Amino acid sequence: MTDRTHSVDDVTGHRRMRRLRKADWQRRMVQENRLTVDDLIWPIFVVPGSDIMDPIAAMPGVFRMSIDKAVEAAKEAADLGIPAIATFPNVDMGLRDETGSHILVADNLINQTTAAIKKAVPNVGIITDVALDPFTSHGHDGILREGEIVNDETVDQLVRAAVAQADAGSDIIAPSDMMDGRIGAIRRGLDAAGHQAVGIMSYATKFASCYYGPYREAISTSGLLKGDKKTYYIDPANGTEAIRDAALDVEEGADMLMVKPGLPYLDICWRMKEAFGLPVFAYQVSGEYSQIKAAAANGWIDGERAMLETLLSFKRAGCDGILTYFAVEVARHLARKG
Repeated sequence: MTDRTHSVDDVTGHRRMRRLRKADWQRRMVQENRLTVDDLIWPIFVVPGSDIMDPIAAMPGVFRMSIDKAVEAAKEAADLGIPAIATFPNVDMGLRDETGSHILVADNLINQTTAAIKKAVPNVGIITDVALDPFTSHGHDGILREGEIVNDETVDQLVRAAVAQADAGSDIIAPSDMMDGRIGAIRRGLDAAGHQAVGIMSYATKFASCYYGPYREAISTSGLLKGDKKTYYIDPANGTEAIRDAALDVEEGADMLMVKPGLPYLDICWRMKEAFGLPVFAYQVSGEYSQIKAAAANGWIDGERAMLETLLSFKRAGCDGILTYFAVEVARHLARKG
């Protein structure tokens, strides 16, 4: 038999990586990570009123919805198999004050939304954020006193708000404020109120990022913000600090951990999953979504491929799920494909 060994065989020791790439069935057979509808959490924005679908200019394809439309959205999510929705309110400016006190009102916008969705679509999970920024007149996530975001007074208010949200039917409380000690305090508050079954998804590592701009437009806080949030969000340069922050949340009783933003912090996703073994989620934030949409609209990239590739990267980095404004679009794509 003629020896057909090639010099490349000698170089590689007869190991060739392309053997398992040559056909579609082989690539599918050895694929390490897959994106499924079960990985998706859909963030939606809610406004007062009825029959409202208000497009957000900075987020093409995303709307501020009145509660009735949010219920319809929840039904669509359930039909597509999306497990959960994360709700964010855009409350009337007249209800916002220095302390974000309207977050404590039992029938405020976010709690009304939760109750309505749980009544109409009980099989969809509801995740609610207890940060104060949608409720404050200054756009910060905490109570502002003499130019300082006060930690402990803010935590006291977040605990009361978390209980109110759980009373309304929230399945998971997701504190995004980054105040010290708020996870343990909220856990104790929920348990004392009889909400032992309500989970906590900690925004464990929320960075002082430039990627939040379109979100702030969506909840009408971009023009309100006085100063910045660097005194409580994490410096984008600090990975070890981020892991320390997450470790404290784990000790305090967080059930799940979140990294926000997502794509610029894949290393943090991986480190958190390796360090703690808890379910880890990434929030593909508004700026990440909008840059893909803008580039696709200009014909600079294939928008669908970019959407799928970025979401798959979170899975590869160890994430158990992703909060993404692409959720419905992806779910429809997966349904067609499957």
